[in-house]
Amino acid sequence: MDIVNPEIETYMASLQARHDEPVLLEMEREGRERGFPIVGRNVGVTLEVLARSIGARRVMELGSGFGYSAYWFARAVGDGGEVHCTDGDPANAAKGEDFLTRAGLFDRVTYHVGDAVEQMAAVEGAFDIVYDDIDKHGYPDAWRAGRERIRVGGLYICDNVLWSGRVVEPDPDRNTSAILEHNRLIADDDRFVSTIVPTRDGVFVALRVA
Repeated sequence: MDIVNPEIETYMASLQARHDEPVLLEMEREGRERGFPIVGRNVGVTLEVLARSIGARRVMELGSGFGYSAYWFARAVGDGGEVHCTDGDPANAAKGEDFLTRAGLFDRVTYHVGDAVEQMAAVEGAFDIVYDDIDKHGYPDAWRAGRERIRVGGLYICDNVLWSGRVVEPDPDRNTSAILEHNRLIADDDRFVSTIVPTRDGVFVALRVA
């Protein structure tokens, strides 16, 4: 199928011709070494496309780790955009700053070290996207804290491992219960319309409509 939209053509070309490809490969290797097999281009590109689809300029990411998702969001928000990252481990923040600086994107990124929900509360203003990537048992609390911070027309996004039947260890029962509660909370909120985007594990996306 031919792509006829010039903006899509430009975007697809940019995916094939990045100066920062060595840094991105290093980030993906870091993820595999840490035991995160889902770290990959499919999920990353999905996050960037979702952000670009609503013209996102301000993103809050809960549980950023070493910055892999922030890389894709930073590409999407463009010059002058903001990606706020939270992580409880200063070493992750330092690693993320190193990766994203070498990728030429750290001027769009700010790391906030500490509890994700508390750090989000300390950042003023509304967000185009709240991305939840904290421990699965914390999903309901992240949703409750994040839903009021999203502008109308903005997105709440999180990984949703139950879509593929895979539950994260070491406490699968607790995580399963939390994810199911989280999904019900969103389904019951008539201000949001939700769907699953079929990546390897499924990405849960909720659009704020009111």
